[in-house]
Amino acid sequence: MPDLTPYLEDAAHYPGGHAAGIVFPRSLEEVVAAVRSARAVLPIGAQSSLTGGATPMGELILSTSRMTRVVDETPATITVEAGLTIAALQEHLSRRGAWFPPAPTFTGASAGGIAATNAAGAATFKYGSTRDWVEGLTVVLADGAVVRLRRGDLRAHGGRVEIAGRKVPVPQYRMPEVAKHSAGYFAAPDMDAVDLFIGSEGTLGVIVEVAFRVLSPVPPTALALVACRSEEQAIDLAAALRHASIETWRSGDARGADAAAIECMDRRCIDILVEDGAAMREHVLVPPATGMLLLVQLELPAGATAEQAYEEIAAGAGANAPDTPIVRFCRMAGHAGALDLTEIVMPGDTRRMAQLTALREAVPAGINQRVGLARRTVDQRIAKTAADMVVPFEHFAQMNAIYRRGFESRGLDYAIWGHISDGNVHPNVIPRSYEDVEQGQEAILEFGREAARLGGSPLAEHGVGRNPVKQALLRQLYGDAGIEQMRAVKLALDPGCRLSPGVILSCRGSCG
Repeated sequence: MPDLTPYLEDAAHYPGGHAAGIVFPRSLEEVVAAVRSARAVLPIGAQSSLTGGATPMGELILSTSRMTRVVDETPATITVEAGLTIAALQEHLSRRGAWFPPAPTFTGASAGGIAATNAAGAATFKYGSTRDWVEGLTVVLADGAVVRLRRGDLRAHGGRVEIAGRKVPVPQYRMPEVAKHSAGYFAAPDMDAVDLFIGSEGTLGVIVEVAFRVLSPVPPTALALVACRSEEQAIDLAAALRHASIETWRSGDARGADAAAIECMDRRCIDILVEDGAAMREHVLVPPATGMLLLVQLELPAGATAEQAYEEIAAGAGANAPDTPIVRFCRMAGHAGALDLTEIVMPGDTRRMAQLTALREAVPAGINQRVGLARRTVDQRIAKTAADMVVPFEHFAQMNAIYRRGFESRGLDYAIWGHISDGNVHPNVIPRSYEDVEQGQEAILEFGREAARLGGSPLAEHGVGRNPVKQALLRQLYGDAGIEQMRAVKLALDPGCRLSPGVILSCRGSCG
């Protein structure tokens, strides 16, 4: 029996993990055999879940880590086994000049994992979430039946979708119309059967293969780090970049500004970067008066080179400068009063791009380090206390004020960062006591109500998992009736609650 210790918790460090055992299938047939033989199964990929959804609670762990083959590919698609990491997928695609645009920030995530959670990343603003790029799935159901689904082949009719002889009711709740949403089971009157399994977090079937759409060629990309004096200035610049980019996509103007992603880090994040030495390590000098950092991913026309971009910047952003994407970006930064505090990294400078990306990643790492220290030295009950919410961008400033007011009125230390281009950020408590955790959870439930009121989702990227606060947010979003409709879906496909029991839905009787 392998040592189970490394598999008893996911990235959320959800407590109490224990398992009946672990299997590492290498084929579809071995997955089927494992599912049929076990009392309960928890499929896992990279265990990068931030919700406890990949922490076992007595199940047989089914790891897809050895299922890493590329099964098939065409110029526009690639079909891979569930355990292939996104980093390996991108590397494989790069050999033919292609790429997978909606890759999550953590490229160690697996193909099956990002489909199971409808993962989204920084570039969702331009490219959408994983769901938008899945063309097909091979899934093993709870009784071992194998289902092969291609998008467009099987749709709901009359309030039900029939999958392998099972009549699955379509939930009647209305999903928020936002770019990111990972909150239980997908629902639409004429929904595609593929969409039922995307975002289901392993509770309806074990994803064995995924067919993704891909793009080529890979566009030249520049990266800009913008130090804004205030949150208001940062939001205004993000709004201008969003508007200009949407106009570029609509018009096809090769000269238009094209921001595929805009990330933000607030003042507390900046303090953490300085305190932890990350800013110095990555050779970033942040002006003391900076209120928010923006990290902007700019896509350039095919064939654009660093030399050309440097020449464009040297020409300045004035009226006589060449009309190009880089110059248009500089003009917007100048109009916002932030050009003098902007660093632009040109295509091909992978080392500097890696440093700026590492700067952004150092923020959650710094938060997690502080949470871990407080758990060890203050109270073992202390846990990560964070939200993952999205609102339509026109309400982002209002929602950000709600986050700040909710935390500050409770006397909490906190930091906010995330994907400002989607209206999706991660407000995190930096706990000093267990009372801070309790107060933070109370604030997050308040935030969920406000996000829903503004047309957003309280569960944007990370899913629901076993986290009791996230399960409460799910019930808050859809009500008791919506939760019962999800239970009906679960009952139709997994009446014995054998797949990922307790994930998304708390266990009750024979079914989730």
